[in-house]
Amino acid sequence: MREIGIQEIEDIALGAALLGAGGGGDPYIGKLTAIQAIKEHGPVKLIDPEEVPDGAFIMPAASMGAPTILTEKGVGANEFTKLFDMVSRYYGKPVYATMPMEAGGVNSMVPIAAAARLGIPMVDADGMGRAFPELQMVTFTIGGASASPMAFIDEKGNSGILDTVTNKWTEDIARAATMTCGGTLTIALFCMDAETCRSFGVKGIVTRSEELGRAIRHAKDRASEAGLTPEQYFLQFAGGHKLFKGKICDVLRETRGAFNFGKVVLEGIGEDKGSQAYVEFQNENLSCVVNGEYLATTPDLICLVDTETFMPVPTDALKYGKRVFAVGLECFDMWRTPAGLELVGPRYFGLDTDYIPVEKRSARKEG
Repeated sequence: MREIGIQEIEDIALGAALLGAGGGGDPYIGKLTAIQAIKEHGPVKLIDPEEVPDGAFIMPAASMGAPTILTEKGVGANEFTKLFDMVSRYYGKPVYATMPMEAGGVNSMVPIAAAARLGIPMVDADGMGRAFPELQMVTFTIGGASASPMAFIDEKGNSGILDTVTNKWTEDIARAATMTCGGTLTIALFCMDAETCRSFGVKGIVTRSEELGRAIRHAKDRASEAGLTPEQYFLQFAGGHKLFKGKICDVLRETRGAFNFGKVVLEGIGEDKGSQAYVEFQNENLSCVVNGEYLATTPDLICLVDTETFMPVPTDALKYGKRVFAVGLECFDMWRTPAGLELVGPRYFGLDTDYIPVEKRSARKEG
């Protein structure tokens, strides 16, 4: 057990924005939400899944909807108490702790704000190890856990509980409610016991986010100490694979069905000069194609970072002329199983390719 304060939030938000693979919300908006809650209520206790008592009840908290709209609307301060009360009444037992459901600039921050305002600890685990666009896309679905009963609330105070027959039905009905309520909701879903968290959660994700954020902030200094270039240090620490370096020459983006859909086109710079690439996304980056060849696809992480600072660039912050470095990160092992690929593999998203791990795809180019 340790405490999360303002400095930890800064690093977690930055590292989680990288793991968000372009989605998961704006880290600036997310950290403002968490920092304000910490200032009002004090630090949050972060606990390992093994520290959660047997029989204890965990209520994950998240924001649902299009990141672009969330950036405009933010997350309210009073919504967590209502969610907490609805879930406690429904299950007839108190909530012991909360946890993130995905890594991302906002959805790693929402549980910190919830924990601070509710006075409960946060568990160092999530259900993705990255961000995905649909709520059934979590490791707990592979483990047979149910997303519902799912509690939701919007900034106007509209709230309710969904009880659905499958996790995909939870996604579809909640997505319709999200659109009706203006594009974003605050939700509590996959409420679980300690054993489920230990068996199927992606453990240590908050700590990994914090370490990544700290490494990005100090990349130049630490690279010099290690005798590496900043790029080499970043790739080594993040476990990244080089995909492409280029200047954004076109961005196609639309909000549809409470998702951000789009495509960013890159003209090569440096060693990639003369080549062209594009990255397609649905909230999160789904594929990276260089000169007509896939170099990475979901469920591996495709991250766009600033070429100088290595700061993550979310899909809603992509702008013409910006120079970015496309990096592939290996996903959590459970996503590479047949059950994982059925949920989040490239064909689920309409990509005409089978899944090949990023370390194999990118090695073709690196070689």
